[in-house]
Amino acid sequence: MIRRRNVKIIATLGPASDTPEMIRALSDAGADVFRLNMSHLDHPGLRRVHAAVREVEADIGRPIGILVDLQGPKLRIAEMTGGGAVLKPGDRFRLDMETVPGTRTRAPLPHPEIFAALAEGQMLLLDDGRIRLRVVARGDDFADTEVLVGGTLTSRKGISLPDTLLPVKAMTEKDRRDFDAALDLGVDWVALSFVQRADDVAEARKIARGRAAVLAKIEKPQALEHLNEIIDIADAIMVARGDLGVELPLEQVPGWQKRLIRAARRAGKPVVVATQMLESMISAPVPTRAEVSDVATAVFEGADAIMLSAESAAGQYPVESVRMMNRVAQSVEADPTYPGIIYAQRNEPEATGADAISAAAHSVADTLKAAAIVCWTNSGSTGLRAARERPLLPIIVLTPVTATARRLALVWGLHCVVTEDARDLEDLSDRAGRIAFSEGFAQPGQRIVVTAGVPLGTPGATNMLRVSYVGRQRGD
Repeated sequence: MIRRRNVKIIATLGPASDTPEMIRALSDAGADVFRLNMSHLDHPGLRRVHAAVREVEADIGRPIGILVDLQGPKLRIAEMTGGGAVLKPGDRFRLDMETVPGTRTRAPLPHPEIFAALAEGQMLLLDDGRIRLRVVARGDDFADTEVLVGGTLTSRKGISLPDTLLPVKAMTEKDRRDFDAALDLGVDWVALSFVQRADDVAEARKIARGRAAVLAKIEKPQALEHLNEIIDIADAIMVARGDLGVELPLEQVPGWQKRLIRAARRAGKPVVVATQMLESMISAPVPTRAEVSDVATAVFEGADAIMLSAESAAGQYPVESVRMMNRVAQSVEADPTYPGIIYAQRNEPEATGADAISAAAHSVADTLKAAAIVCWTNSGSTGLRAARERPLLPIIVLTPVTATARRLALVWGLHCVVTEDARDLEDLSDRAGRIAFSEGFAQPGQRIVVTAGVPLGTPGATNMLRVSYVGRQRGD
């Protein structure tokens, strides 16, 4: 189960893939982390799928990450009369708090917080952006709009407000219950939907209390305005291109994808690219050429992970989708242009001891043509700093903490092995060499670069770099 690539693959589990047999097949095909979407799972279902993933993990003997994706606030209109109403450009259309079903001139919108936040001239997007309205007047319980882009509006369609900072939190009561259930199970990552500001992430971290890492999904324009603060407080971010492409002009999404990836890489935080990566494989055994190029672009940019959604959760070809993503990633990383692109985006180390050691390990390993960099870590921070450097040689993470290994399964280039803590410096070097050999990354006589914190087992204290020979007892 050794991956011959750096970028990680996240596969969403669903009706097409949530049995132990299918999870094992997806793992064999290349999935490193499994996403459980709480928009489609109840708590018994969450427990069942979580147990299935852990069963597969025990079977293959490799740490597998589990990401639980919270649903977030869903803003929708209420019921429409009959099969819905046709809105035409230039029509006037009212949204209000009335409870009677909607018609071609109005629709019920049971969200008073929207009316409180709206201003004249702002845009409203209905049905994933297919229908576009502009506010021309508003009150405490209504908004009069002009239809800019028409269409058929049916019951329970979602509404987006790209120009409006809503006074709602990213977590609903359902999300809190789902969050607690996920933490009770010991999941590794929790994804927070519809983040608008850093406070949303701070609230989630307060609930998690270190029991799970928090990933902020960037899918609203308001989050882009507070991007640096969100990245500072989040453990990772996701470029959630689905909703981002609804609330932003579509042509802006690729540029923002690049900016988000580079901002996360600069901060040393993992970044996931998601949504419609191999969308056509929901119903076709092969993707389009454009989709392959889309996946390749994310890999060339140095994203930590690329994600499949409906392709693996509900599609007809879940295993083939993972296998295709794996093949594309391997091909990109073997391309002769890949090293130059990755190095061109390399960031200067931050002024910390851990960053200095990680940068030095990269430089020493390159100079000596070392077989691998080996990082000892308890908390995982050493592995994260090593990955920030994007060295184009294997990074082996050794940790006595299973939860740390599972969490780092999301991170670029990290091959995690759970092992007991080193007894002393000689044991540290010797075991690093033996594991590098047994995992197939180094041969006897080759050199490896080892980083750790001294005193051993001290979290967040990476301060030692050592060059060792595989197969020898003493460091050099």
